[in-house]
Amino acid sequence: MHSKLLFFCLLIPSTLSSPPNIIIMLMDDMGWGDVGVNGNWAKETPNIDKMAAEGMLFTDFYTANPLCSPSRAALMTGRLPIRNGFYSTNAHARNAYTPQTLVNGIHEYEELLPKLLKQADYKSKIIGKWHLGHRRQFLPCNRGFDEFFGSGNCHFGPFDDEKTPNIPVYKNDKMVGRYYTNFTIFKGTGESNISQIFLAEGLSFIETQSASKNPFFLYWTPDATHDPNYASPMFHGKSIRGRYGDAVMEMDYCVGKILEKLKELKIEQNTFVFFTSDNGAATYRRRDGGDNGPFLCGKETTYEGGMREPGIAWWPGSIPAGTITHQLGNIMDLFTTSLTLAGVKPPQDRIIDGIDLSPVLLDQTAPIIDRPIWYYRGNEMMAVRVGAYKAHYWMWTEFGDNPVSFTFCQGQYIKNVTVHDQVNHTDSPILFNVNRDPGEKYIIPPKRREYKSAMSVISPVVQLHKKTLVPGVPSLNYCDAAVQNWAPPGCEELNYCLSGPPSQPKLCVWDH
Repeated sequence: MHSKLLFFCLLIPSTLSSPPNIIIMLMDDMGWGDVGVNGNWAKETPNIDKMAAEGMLFTDFYTANPLCSPSRAALMTGRLPIRNGFYSTNAHARNAYTPQTLVNGIHEYEELLPKLLKQADYKSKIIGKWHLGHRRQFLPCNRGFDEFFGSGNCHFGPFDDEKTPNIPVYKNDKMVGRYYTNFTIFKGTGESNISQIFLAEGLSFIETQSASKNPFFLYWTPDATHDPNYASPMFHGKSIRGRYGDAVMEMDYCVGKILEKLKELKIEQNTFVFFTSDNGAATYRRRDGGDNGPFLCGKETTYEGGMREPGIAWWPGSIPAGTITHQLGNIMDLFTTSLTLAGVKPPQDRIIDGIDLSPVLLDQTAPIIDRPIWYYRGNEMMAVRVGAYKAHYWMWTEFGDNPVSFTFCQGQYIKNVTVHDQVNHTDSPILFNVNRDPGEKYIIPPKRREYKSAMSVISPVVQLHKKTLVPGVPSLNYCDAAVQNWAPPGCEELNYCLSGPPSQPKLCVWDH
């Protein structure tokens, strides 16, 4: 893959005097079916839909994990969570993330995208939710970013600041307040101006870097579409889908303003922008969750609804407008593709799972790149997709008693597919053609010729993957109430440092 780097760089438009600016817009818990271009009936995303009309729509774009923290770790490293350590071995196939009790974060030896982009003199900023470790050594400005405005954790709360501290909001390496107490979220009504603050931070960064003629990397990752949802007054109560829809409408507005700013500054032809989400919509939230389109289940699961995401690439003058690709893409590809566009080689001393999508983005005659999509849940490879076929080696939806009722698959039940017990199908994987059966409803019988033909291709891919896999040291095993956000950097200046309990580390409990 890396040997083709020079050739692919030749595809980048020769009119550019410098590497393109890079903007990754990562939504939180937004489903494939939440955007109008993918068929959402509420029509709440005119700007995102316009972005697709002016760029390239990926119909088959995936995250690397059905939960927030591991997927974000995969984006920043270009590596599966099982390799970069963002998983847990506390129990088999459990989803794990970074609550504020988590002891660890992203490993120091992992090479993150913003640090690598410094080789090409990029200035970088993350705005919004980090979620790769909230303790000082794991925060963005200590892991390669030049600037940071947002939080190390999600906006859960409000808390009492006694048993649990409220989550800090940072400007660069210092706390500037906490959610709920300083950055208001009215949980009862779902009203907050935080998304507008994140937007203003993004627009200011773009203006500053454009004026300085610096190539820049903006990682814009708001979390308003994550529970508890919030929206500013101009969007509050506007959506027919309730608070979640209000948040989606505001995200769409922000996307439009960012793209509008690029055009205003006349740098749109030198800026690569990608829009996607960290995992599928949280169907367990019912009317307060998002839409995963025709796909089965949602967040927390390795069915299509949990891991297939909206994917839109935009780069006027370079990416042909109004194009649709069925290339299998993954959030890890944004790592490798960004480095290629910047003229930076990916690390050569480790396996990089993300592939370079620049040939697909920049050359409409380029063939589809043959690659697998891995569906991991914690420490277990649950499924793999190769071409049109997806093989489930393990099946598990969630714990439960009612055989036909599932929290993560609201209103969806498929016999022998949605299950409460972990079922090992390694000897005879459950196979679907997800091109013609995106809802994973119709199992292809093992005796059928189609099954044998598909598995003859899939099986060697899985065997090679498992043979060469060296799991990273798990980062998500230990929790301790003492490491919560009691006294974040900068709390002294605000007179807002809190006292925590003595340290008592223990194994984290992951229920699903």
